[in-house]
Amino acid sequence: MVSAYVRSGRFREAIDCFSQFLLTSGLRPDFYTFPPVLKACQNLVDGKKIHCQILKLGFVWDVFVAASLVHLYSRFGFVGVARRLFDEMPIRDVGSWNAMISGFCQNGNAADALDVLIEMRSEGVKMDRVTATSLLTACAQSGDILSGMLIHLYVIKHGLDFDLLICNALINMYSKFGSLGHARRIFDQMDIKDLVSWNSIIATYEQNDDPMTALGLFYSMQLLGIQPDFLTLVSLASILAQLSDAAKSRSVHGFILRRDFFVQDVVIGNAVVDMYAKLGAIYSASTVFEGLPIKDVISWNTLITGYAQNGLASEAIEVYRMMQEYKEIIPNHGTWVSILPAYTSVGALQQGMKIHGRVIKNCLDLDVFVGTCLIDMYAKCGRLDDALLLFSQVPRKSAIPWNAVISSHGVHGHGEKALKLFKDMLDEGVKPDHVTFVSLLSACSHSGLVDEGQLYFHMMQEQYRIKPSLKHYGCMVDLLGRAGHLNKAYSFIDNMPVRPDASVWGALLGACRIHGNVDLGRIASERLFEVDSENVGYYVLLSNIYANSGKWEGVEKVRSLARNRGLSKTPGWSSIEVNNNVDVFYTANQSHPKCQEIYQKLSDLTAKMKSLGYVPDFSFVLQDVEDDEKEHILNSHSERLAIAFGLISTPPKTPIRIFKNLRVCGDCHNATKFISVITEREIIVRDSNRFHHFKDGACSCGDYW
Repeated sequence: MVSAYVRSGRFREAIDCFSQFLLTSGLRPDFYTFPPVLKACQNLVDGKKIHCQILKLGFVWDVFVAASLVHLYSRFGFVGVARRLFDEMPIRDVGSWNAMISGFCQNGNAADALDVLIEMRSEGVKMDRVTATSLLTACAQSGDILSGMLIHLYVIKHGLDFDLLICNALINMYSKFGSLGHARRIFDQMDIKDLVSWNSIIATYEQNDDPMTALGLFYSMQLLGIQPDFLTLVSLASILAQLSDAAKSRSVHGFILRRDFFVQDVVIGNAVVDMYAKLGAIYSASTVFEGLPIKDVISWNTLITGYAQNGLASEAIEVYRMMQEYKEIIPNHGTWVSILPAYTSVGALQQGMKIHGRVIKNCLDLDVFVGTCLIDMYAKCGRLDDALLLFSQVPRKSAIPWNAVISSHGVHGHGEKALKLFKDMLDEGVKPDHVTFVSLLSACSHSGLVDEGQLYFHMMQEQYRIKPSLKHYGCMVDLLGRAGHLNKAYSFIDNMPVRPDASVWGALLGACRIHGNVDLGRIASERLFEVDSENVGYYVLLSNIYANSGKWEGVEKVRSLARNRGLSKTPGWSSIEVNNNVDVFYTANQSHPKCQEIYQKLSDLTAKMKSLGYVPDFSFVLQDVEDDEKEHILNSHSERLAIAFGLISTPPKTPIRIFKNLRVCGDCHNATKFISVITEREIIVRDSNRFHHFKDGACSCGDYW
């Protein structure tokens, strides 16, 4: 009766039945009684009580009972207790060895699981299908491809390579290693495929950035009449998000609602929230999140990430604040990886430092992903020295932290240092990936290192066999164009083996604005509007090119074209964090409580700047108005308002950190140099492209920006 309850998944009834057996039957349990009862225990307290009864009755030396105890303690994370019980067993069959190996695998101790295998083999016990399945899972967890392939070889030699359970484990393992060819061959050779097999192969392609093949496999599965379960739909949601297929995504959501899968498992709800967020439908993601019957920490992390990745940092921070009100939700490393980029985006250094403190308390500061987010946060909040200190402490065996620190030096204009870090990376035996070269090429672009950038672009292809993506091509166009080689940049685009996207033509248009090339700017804009006619930023760039050349009829024509398409210019804003509060200023802002003090400070500064030789540059006023009005417009730019607020709100001679959502104005750039001299302050400005460190009348960019 106890066994029947356990097989039916009715564990509470199994425990109650066992209690009645002890209290009312007058019979004595035997060694057949305890394995199913131990399996039914849903908490460690019940398990320990039954362990005591086993000790009293002397069944602890029975091989089946002892193996069940090993399973019990492993299930609740007490793998050390399980190991002691295992070591004390006088007789151990293959089931006992499997229990111990499985226990280590369940608790993420793949290396210990492989050590148990070595002991098992030394005692002459052969692996069976359960052993092989557990060990293949362990190899996948630990990234040990050599051991995994050796186990695969053992499986083939002993005729287990057509076992359904083992084949599914092999597909999963090769998927984790990115070996799609091996995984597909195993799948294609299987005589019998169950739903797990199909889910595994679909997930293999989904997780390795091949959504089209994954979707094709899903259709093949449907043609065979195999009904999807919620795990299939988790993969399908990710596939459709990767393919940006909004219509099919809504169909999947409808299917899930009809099957009531949201009630069955929180994983499927999290997948749908993630799907909508990746499609940019953040309102739909939020609506699904609100309607989830159960929310775990991953649900909250997913929504925070969704807001942050869609450029809604303030909303992400608000969701994190709401999450903290639910005491039962314990933040994990995924939470920190989600919220830190949001704080980074708005430049909330003090809030980010609080997260750093919590990370240290939870002993997660050496986690490579959390550590990389902290490196990025400190660097993008202007604290490059702190970022470097953290970089020296995190594990550096993968390219992830290296990419972050190379990119950080690039946006700060330290191109030579970025190249030195790349050399150090190679010296430490870390293999660069495609992100490394995006960071490296971007660093070369910001520092005018044209020859070096071209060298690394060729090295990426010839030495590391990395096929350039549109991001790499965009970096090269930016590198050449920013340095003034506009015709060379245009020729580079003409010779690209793939069709240029908006980022490539946008880089050329941006270079045309810097160097005032109206004719090439017009060509670049025409190509841009063919591939992306909805991005208002490109209309603004072209309008600026015409305005700088005094061609106001061209300005009006471009602005009219944008208006007719229902587009409006993104308002420029600048933010500054003072006393743990982030104040945001828009151009000509009049609503701030200290508005009068701010404008008075700017008036005083302007008078002092003019005495030092400052002359307003009206070419940065993109309106056809009188000179006195142009000067007023320049003096009302958001970055100047933020700087003035910082000066009246912080102690003398302390640094000021400003964050701007658009490129910093050229006249404001010049004015800030004068302000740094007058106030004896370091003023750090992060705009949409890079950092500017103003000190003693000079900028770290060397006016190359």
